[in-house]
Amino acid sequence: MKARIFHFWCLICTIGTLLCLSFFIGFIVIRGAPALSLSLFFGDADPIQGMLGLEPIWDGIWPACIGTMTVVASALSLALLPGLATGIWLATSTSSRFKTILALSIDILAGIPSILMGLFGFTLILFLRNWLLPSANTCLVLSGVCLAMLIIPYLAVATRTALQALPPSLEITALSLGMSRWQTLRVVLLPQAAKGIIGGVMLATGRAAEDTAVIMLTGAVANAGLPGGIFERYEALPFTIFYYSAQYQSDSELQMAFGAALTLLCLTATIFSVAGLLQRKPSWRI
Repeated sequence: MKARIFHFWCLICTIGTLLCLSFFIGFIVIRGAPALSLSLFFGDADPIQGMLGLEPIWDGIWPACIGTMTVVASALSLALLPGLATGIWLATSTSSRFKTILALSIDILAGIPSILMGLFGFTLILFLRNWLLPSANTCLVLSGVCLAMLIIPYLAVATRTALQALPPSLEITALSLGMSRWQTLRVVLLPQAAKGIIGGVMLATGRAAEDTAVIMLTGAVANAGLPGGIFERYEALPFTIFYYSAQYQSDSELQMAFGAALTLLCLTATIFSVAGLLQRKPSWRI
C-alpha cells in the first residue's frame, strides 16, 4: 500500500512538473512566435549585408546571436581540456587526501551562483587596470574565461560520473590482457563512457549559453554590433533579453524580448537534442 501511494505521489509530481514546463514553453512560443521575422534579426539592414558584417545592425538580434555563439565557443575551447582531464583524474586515481579535497572543491564550485563568477571577472579587470594594464577593460575573452571557470566543474563531474558508472570488470579484464593503464583508458574506458561525457559537454554548453550574470559584468553591452575581436565588447542573447524586458519603451521592444527568448530557447533545445542523438549513438571510438 505504501509503495502504491509513493508511486502515485511521484506520478503526480511528474505530471505537475511537465504541466508547469509546458505552460512556460507555450507562453514563450505564443508571445515570441509572432516576432520571428527577418526584421527581428536584422532590423532595417539588408540580411546578406548584415550577416557579412558589411552593414551595421542597430535594431536586430543577429549580433547577439553571433556574440552568444562566439562566447560559448570561447568558453568551451578553454574549459574542455581541463574539465575532462580533471574528471578523468578523479575517476582513475587512487584515493588520497588531495583527491578528496579536490573532489569536494569541484562539487562546491559546481554549485556557486554565477554572479560570483561575474564579480570575479569584474574584480580581475579592476586589478589589471590598477596594477598591470591600465587599458584593460571588459571584453569577450574575459567573458569566455569566466564562463569556462563556471562550466569546468560540470565537465569534471560529468566525466567522473560517466567513468565511475562503468563496471570494474572492464578495467580488470583489459589490464589482465596486458594493456597498460593508458591503453585501458583510451581504448576501453573512454569509448564506453563517451555517451555520458558528451551529454555533460552539451549540458555545460547550454549552461554557458543561457548565463546572464557573468556576461553582464564582463563584457556584454547593448548595441555593440558584431564582435570586433576577442578584446572588444559584444552582444549576447541573455543580456539582450534582460535589456529589452527591463527597459522596453514600446510593445515592439517587448516583442523583441520575447522573440530573443524564443531564439535562445530554440538554441538550447537544439543543443540538448544533439546531446540526445549523440547519447543514442550505438558505438564510439576515441
